[in-house]
Amino acid sequence: MATAIDAAQVTYEAPDLELAEKFLTDFGMVKAPGSDENTLYMRGIGTQHHIHVTRKADKQRFVGAVIEVATSEDLDELAAMEGSSAVQEATEPGGGYEVVMYTPDNVEIKAIWGREKVEPIEDRAPFKMNTVSEKRRINEAVRQPVAPATITRLGHFVLHVRDHDATVKWFFDRFNFLPSDYFVPPGTDGDPYGTFIRLDLGEELVDHHFMLILQSDWVGIHHSSFEVTDVDAVMASHDYLLQQGHKLDVGVGRHMLGSQIFDYWKDPFGFRIEHYTDGDTVNHLHKPSKFNGTASDTTQWGSRPPLEFFE
Repeated sequence: MATAIDAAQVTYEAPDLELAEKFLTDFGMVKAPGSDENTLYMRGIGTQHHIHVTRKADKQRFVGAVIEVATSEDLDELAAMEGSSAVQEATEPGGGYEVVMYTPDNVEIKAIWGREKVEPIEDRAPFKMNTVSEKRRINEAVRQPVAPATITRLGHFVLHVRDHDATVKWFFDRFNFLPSDYFVPPGTDGDPYGTFIRLDLGEELVDHHFMLILQSDWVGIHHSSFEVTDVDAVMASHDYLLQQGHKLDVGVGRHMLGSQIFDYWKDPFGFRIEHYTDGDTVNHLHKPSKFNGTASDTTQWGSRPPLEFFE
């Protein structure tokens, strides 16, 4: 199976690219080269050429996601699977090569290799935290202005699917994914209706989840999630987005599964988008558990999502 190494981008369609750019800039992204009147490419401060794409269209919709793989041979392996395209030159800025696939719900998943890396954008270092047992910030002060966060990268995305088991199998047949944790019906020990998926890079540390697949009666994206520097970046950006009149969804709080400090917003087209920081990192030794609480129980402290949050 192919070795996935990064979540490269999420792709949407929307009727107003100027409105999209304004929100995503306020959210902490930077317009990337190659953008024009038909397509908006936004990057973070990391080395991915772009991490968020909006194509101009009459109606808003989620198109799909792009997964970076380790080698060109990974693309050859994926291209040989039923329903995959041939290996072809990528058409988006940054180039490279890609294979186009579709999940059982017809969500577009591209695997990409060889896309140009860009120079990272300089950012402040994370603030050192002083705890009761360890004092790491000495003769230094925290000074965080209310301003947009600086997005580092796309961390994960969450898909609503009609057939959880078939979709999980589809991804596991193609990529080096492992389960991190499961959602099971509240108060039961039943079969999973949600699976948190992570990369398998052996002893190398990876995020607790790269993706969450949720059984649902509709198909699409629940949210896409972007990592920021630290908790001060989350909180200052929260204030800035409120000042700019953007729509808060749920936040700030700390998740149970993955432990991230989160802040969810709605973009101008109704799509949910998340800032996060301080998530769990795991390796191949991590063992999945089953979570049988409600949506509200997924928050340890802070703003709790409503019961219908994952529906």
